[in-house]
Amino acid sequence: MTPLLATKGLSRHFGGLRAVDNVDFTLMPGEIRAVIGPNGAGKTTFVSMVSGRIQPSSGAIVFDGADITGMPAYVRVRQGIAYTFQITSIYANLSVYANVALPVQLTLRHGPSKSAIQAAVMTALERTGLADRAHMPAGQLSYGHQRLLEVAMGLALKPRLLILDEPTQGLADSEIDNFIVLVRDIARSATVLLIEHNMPVVMQLADRITVFNAGKILAEGTPEAIRENAAVQEAYLGTAP
Repeated sequence: MTPLLATKGLSRHFGGLRAVDNVDFTLMPGEIRAVIGPNGAGKTTFVSMVSGRIQPSSGAIVFDGADITGMPAYVRVRQGIAYTFQITSIYANLSVYANVALPVQLTLRHGPSKSAIQAAVMTALERTGLADRAHMPAGQLSYGHQRLLEVAMGLALKPRLLILDEPTQGLADSEIDNFIVLVRDIARSATVLLIEHNMPVVMQLADRITVFNAGKILAEGTPEAIRENAAVQEAYLGTAP
């Protein structure tokens, strides 16, 4: 099977800081992959290069067999890559409905009808549990619900690859349980790349885990293998036995 996403020698340097350093990474279609690591490990810089928000210093990014290294972010969105930000990025003065209607219109071509837009928006809001808040100003949502709104905006793009950066931050325990169900549902039709510090969420959701440390991949494997990896325990999960 051809990987949906691959990077080859991907690097990003900020002056003397090697934020991402010569990373080779492969993601298969339909996978839920978690990316974990200490703060400053290079996780967000890595996915920002994949989504086109940051250009690499060197290396290549291949999506569905095509080199997208030089493509701007908006072209990558059209190719099927959607990215929800680590720092919440919504239109606070617009309604929840309007926030989702904007990306919906990118996916509906040939002068979409009002009813088609409404159906697509409400589907995304229902999946994320926000349908009853559709007409609220987005800025009045709790922080956790703003994070879910970002996920709804990503879903509205009908992505082939959905990148979620710290999506459970600010969610209550009951909302986290619903989020886990949501991601499993998303993975039936899309590939998910998840940056997450909540380790119980990672261990429940991920098919495989990639561990970053100091800009490099420290380890990769199933949740069970990563939990038992002494180098990972020392660098991230705690002290190695």
